[in-house]
Amino acid sequence: MNPKILIIVHQATSVPGRVGLFLRQRGFELDIRRPILGDSLPSSLDDYAGAVIFGGPMSAYDDETIEGLKREIDWIDVPLRQGVPLLGLCLGGQMLARHLGAEVYPHPENQAEIGYYPIEATPAGIERFGPWPKCVYQWHRDGFRLPEGARLLATGPGAFPNQAFDYNDTAVGLQFHPEVTLAMTHRWTVKAEHRLVLPGARPRATHFADRLKYDSAVVSWLNRLLDNWLASDKRGAIELKADKVA
Repeated sequence: MNPKILIIVHQATSVPGRVGLFLRQRGFELDIRRPILGDSLPSSLDDYAGAVIFGGPMSAYDDETIEGLKREIDWIDVPLRQGVPLLGLCLGGQMLARHLGAEVYPHPENQAEIGYYPIEATPAGIERFGPWPKCVYQWHRDGFRLPEGARLLATGPGAFPNQAFDYNDTAVGLQFHPEVTLAMTHRWTVKAEHRLVLPGARPRATHFADRLKYDSAVVSWLNRLLDNWLASDKRGAIELKADKVA
C-alpha cells in the first residue's frame, strides 16, 4: 500500500491540481476530504506522510458562519502536535496563521491580488527552498499577519506583504497558488470572472501571458518545496532519539 497524503479542499468540484499530480508521481495515495461539506477529519495522522489544505472562496475568519470551518481550523493542531508535514495554500495558509493566533484580514481598501504578482524570498526562504520564482499566481482578497514563532519566507510589494512562512519546520503556509494548472486558470477566470473587476486584479489575458513567462520557475520551485516539506516529518527523528536514549 502506498503512503497517504491527506488532501483538504473546500468545494465539491475542487481538485488538488499540480500539487496532487506531483505527489502522485512520488508514489503517494491522496485521501481527498471536504470537511465543510460534511467529511470527517482523522484524529491522528499516524498513517499519513503529510496533509495539504487548499484554497476556497470563503475567508478564514468565516469560521463562525460556515459549518465545519472552525472544526477544520481547530483540527490543524493534529499535524502540528504530531510533527507531521502540513502545507497550507492561500486559504489553507491563512487558516494555519489563524490557528496560530495571527490575524487574517481583508484589505482596508478592498484590494485583491488576482493574477501573477512579484514576490521576494527572505534569506530564510532561500536557505530552505533555494531560488524562488519572481512572480506567482494569486487569487485572494485576504492577507495574514505573521504568527508568533513563525519565520517569514517570502514577501510581496503589493497589497499583502506576507507571502509565505513556516512554523516549527514542519508547517508551511503560502499566500499564493503554485498548484494551479492551465485548466484551473481557465476555469477560475471563467467561473469567477466577476472577481477580475476587483481593485488590483489583473485582466484575464495577462493570466495566460504571464503564465508563459513564469510557470517553469514555479514548477522547479514547487518540486523542491515538496521534497523539502515531505522530509521535514519529525516523527522519525523523535523515534530515533528515543532509540538512542534506550
